[in-house]
Amino acid sequence: MRFKLNNKIYQWVAYVVVISGLGAGAWFTRDSWLTIWNKPTDSGAMEAELEPPAEEILVLKLSEQARQNLGLRAAPAKPENYWRTIDVPGVIVDRPGITDNGITSPLAGVITKVHALEGDIVQPGQALFSIRLISDYLQRAQLDLFKAVREVEILKTEINRLRPFADSGAVPGSRLIELEQQINRQNSLIEGQRQDLLSRGLSADHLKQIESGEFLTKIDIFVPEMTKPEMEFTTVSFELDSLNLFESGFFEVQSLQVSLGQQVDAGQLLAVLANHNTLYLKGIAFKKESSALARAAERGWKLEIDFTDDTTQDWPEQAQEFQIRHLANTTDANLRTFDFFVPLLNQFRTYEKGNRLFVLWRYRPGQRVRIQVPVEELTNVIVLPAEAVVFEGPEAYVFQQNGDLFNRISVRVLHQDRLRVVIANDGTIQPGQYLAQGSASSLNRVLKAQAASGMRADIHVHADGTTHAAH
Repeated sequence: MRFKLNNKIYQWVAYVVVISGLGAGAWFTRDSWLTIWNKPTDSGAMEAELEPPAEEILVLKLSEQARQNLGLRAAPAKPENYWRTIDVPGVIVDRPGITDNGITSPLAGVITKVHALEGDIVQPGQALFSIRLISDYLQRAQLDLFKAVREVEILKTEINRLRPFADSGAVPGSRLIELEQQINRQNSLIEGQRQDLLSRGLSADHLKQIESGEFLTKIDIFVPEMTKPEMEFTTVSFELDSLNLFESGFFEVQSLQVSLGQQVDAGQLLAVLANHNTLYLKGIAFKKESSALARAAERGWKLEIDFTDDTTQDWPEQAQEFQIRHLANTTDANLRTFDFFVPLLNQFRTYEKGNRLFVLWRYRPGQRVRIQVPVEELTNVIVLPAEAVVFEGPEAYVFQQNGDLFNRISVRVLHQDRLRVVIANDGTIQPGQYLAQGSASSLNRVLKAQAASGMRADIHVHADGTTHAAH
């Protein structure tokens, strides 16, 4: 009897242990089996969970007014060849030896009259200054020239007087020979004195005046003749022919260095005359760009110039072809840059005021420019303005226009600079497709805002609730 009782106790203990084990296992594994009881049974929620993500909207719709507000213009895509360029800063500078002409005083004196003021237009041969001479050397030189000329006249008179006596034998012939030798010596002195005075700025008319006994007490300084520079331009065509100003021999008085009544020395600068008909575009490049620039100079590749401060609406088209004339063979020690030079043919307008002629030049020294130097030709590509492409990380997009709709297209960019973007002609864009030529960033922002609203631009919704794709 005791055995049976003990057996039942053991069975109850075993049941308690098993039940406790199951409870403990359920408690420690509750995270895994509770998700089964909490799983939603709603069929709509299940379908929503299984529904694929919404398709990204790539089409936006713009009204005609919106396109006008953006200044949006579309043009057909056309494959072409394009030169990849490097953008180099530059500045317009004078051409040394051609643009500016310094006027100096040939002799010491006092300025008694200034005939032209700064900004005036003057011609070769026109008087600039009148100077009262105070040079002792000039006075002695004039006196020596006059005495030598008079001595020659006296000797010739003596020869003419003695010649009949020499022919009759009353006077030895050697006497005539001696007089002729004296004339030759005087003529040599006269020629040397003439050359000395000519080198000091006197003219042939001045010499004749001195030889006649009228010594100079004042002198006028005149505008010199112009020397036409070599024309280094392949194609030039202007509605305003700026060469007329050069051919007619005009200078502009750029600056006056003296004033009325001022005493000046021989060789002192009096004024600077300028003619800006031909200038230089000076490019400032880094040493690493020298090989590309040398290649462009050697092969005569055409450059593109962006005149940043130019007002094109006031002037005719600049039809000149720009090429590098030469590269500097020195490097700036501080900036580590070197220069190259491109000839520039200027344009001008003239006007009169107060019976004086003035000139307005289109390009002026000191004006900043950007120079695009070709380095590589890309063939069969599509070229768009820089504003026609928008970048998002590694992606680049353009917008194809189809009426009111604009379709965003991902493209591959081969090259870009400040003005243009070059796109690969890989079939993504078909020739003839109309592409927006600007405002790509604005169009992309509108597309994102339109996508955030939940309404697709390429779907038309009717009043009865039916929809269809936009035409």
